[in-house]
Amino acid sequence: MPQSPQPLRKLGFLTIGLFDPADPAKGHESTLQVIELGERLGFDSAWLRHRHLQFGISSPIAVMAAASQRTSRIELGTAVTPMGWENPLRLAEDLATVDLLAGGRINPGLSVGEPMHYETVKHELYPDTAELEDFSYARVNRLARLIAGEPVREFSGKQGVVEEFSNRVEPHSSGLRGRLWYGAASMKSAVWAGANGFNLLSSSVIFPDADQEPVFGRIQQAQIRAYREAAAAAAQPHGPARASQGLVVIPTDSASSKQREKYQRYVDERTPRTHAPQGPRGMLFAPDLLGTSDQIAEQLYAHAGFQEVDEVAFALPFSFEHEDYVQILTDIATKLGPALGWSPAGH
Repeated sequence: MPQSPQPLRKLGFLTIGLFDPADPAKGHESTLQVIELGERLGFDSAWLRHRHLQFGISSPIAVMAAASQRTSRIELGTAVTPMGWENPLRLAEDLATVDLLAGGRINPGLSVGEPMHYETVKHELYPDTAELEDFSYARVNRLARLIAGEPVREFSGKQGVVEEFSNRVEPHSSGLRGRLWYGAASMKSAVWAGANGFNLLSSSVIFPDADQEPVFGRIQQAQIRAYREAAAAAAQPHGPARASQGLVVIPTDSASSKQREKYQRYVDERTPRTHAPQGPRGMLFAPDLLGTSDQIAEQLYAHAGFQEVDEVAFALPFSFEHEDYVQILTDIATKLGPALGWSPAGH
């Protein structure tokens, strides 16, 4: 097997947290159990996808708060929270509160842009301001400023006998600003994230520039390199810039024959979309990696994007059963991670 260009330093996983609409509590409990398992297996981080008006986690902040009380070490993140659905000031309060409850383990991943299917929901989401809302980078920068403790207003101090007011978001969590991530899929967003002091989440979806050959790994590599260059030039005060990659990996080392058949069907259904750019922006999907841990490790070593990072958040497949996630996570932690040079945390 080829040698990794650098040992994998941090290993995480990403889950969508699906649930049955007739019994949503069961799905949320499964997600919490998966996070607890991740901590026991030594994973460094667990990340939650963010879904609105779907049968997946709509409130990852609430789930992270619950998970923070059932774990003690594993970092908890979102990948990603679409800022178009959020009020930055209120979100800053919630994130800081949960970060303090978690002992400084929260890693909010963010994105900008108009909410998905905006025309169908804007009358409820922003009934009076739908045409005025700013869904640009400015929205996420505003959140970052508020989390950093910059003033919200001039007014502060005591009023009356017991009421005391602050001019910044409270509570303030001093390390949280350095743990903000941006989910970038284009060169423009990667450079912006680096220049504005965000860590970089790069996943299994990217948008190539018009002059780039549509080869996923090389485009992802170029984006990560450009991000690091922008971060170095900006010399942001929030700590070293971090970049993470997140592909779908499905190790089969301990899978049953029935599980292997199911996993293969899942990959076969999704593979055709990886053969050519998709949609008007030429979106590229990375192939899902299925096989033994040694086979997956060999593919990752050869992946230009993976070669640029020393931390990952592997995405769990959609629509599998709880026992499938237990098998996949166990194989990632005990076989794939070590094959990539990683050592479990706390072990």
